[in-house]
Amino acid sequence: MTRIAFAGTPDFAVPCLRAIVGSGAEVPLVLTQPDRPAGRGRRLTASPVKRNALELGLPVAQPVALSEPGSLPNFGERPDLMVVIAYGLLLPRALLEWPRRGCINLHASILPRWRGAAPIQRAVLAGDTTTGISVMQMEAGLDTGPVHLTRSTAIGPHETAGELHDRLAALAAEALLAALPAVLDGTSIPTRQRDELATAAPKIAKAEAVLDWRASAAEIERRVRAFNPWPVAEAQLDDGRRLRVWEVAVAAEAAASAPPGTILTASRAGIDVATGRGVLRVRKIQPPSARVMDVEAYLAAHSLDGVKFVF
Repeated sequence: MTRIAFAGTPDFAVPCLRAIVGSGAEVPLVLTQPDRPAGRGRRLTASPVKRNALELGLPVAQPVALSEPGSLPNFGERPDLMVVIAYGLLLPRALLEWPRRGCINLHASILPRWRGAAPIQRAVLAGDTTTGISVMQMEAGLDTGPVHLTRSTAIGPHETAGELHDRLAALAAEALLAALPAVLDGTSIPTRQRDELATAAPKIAKAEAVLDWRASAAEIERRVRAFNPWPVAEAQLDDGRRLRVWEVAVAAEAAASAPPGTILTASRAGIDVATGRGVLRVRKIQPPSARVMDVEAYLAAHSLDGVKFVF
């Protein structure tokens, strides 16, 4: 029986884990990040991969680190392959070489575009119209290995990073099952990436979510979609009020006559705000310690007369 080890942590990795089990392969080991504090109570919480692995009756290991001397446990007999997706720890050479066919990684972009931790959000931020999944043979570099197979998909003009995340997770499972036979029997010859075409996708920082109204309406609209559902775009009014911004639309691409951040109109249709180029309509917001709401509901209890957004 084919033996495939697995390494992954968040929800994004779960469809691939379940696809491997569904293929009939034995999964001798699941690596995932240690339990972390979560929620308001900061209770230790297992990762989605751990929860699913235990449900499937699979053995789980949660090393804190892998690269420090003595930190790599003895994982036992070599598997045929290890599948890695959104694990969160760099694999040392010893682990990369442990499986007979090495390790393959499912990456949420068409490599070499968007190498790094946040390829989905970076693609939305940049206004990319397509993305996809790359099945990559892992090596020591970050997302630099040769690619066995890719699957592409269009990015919808109004699609959020969260929506794209869910579609790509399902596409990753499809790409994995398509790639596995040739990878396992050694007939797949992966294609080297063109390093000169590489772009970086660094981890998203919360500070990036603060909206700068001097940017164009189109750019701010992409930023709101890229940061939905995390860390969520944030705007501040000059009276100190802070609002999380969940949904917007470009109301006009022509430059407004007012300075960026000026509230042009506020109605049940939305809050129209002047930007560096064009007008942005804010449709859904979230005040501190409150639920997400349509602008109409917010305006029923809060006035925006005489205030503007600052940056």
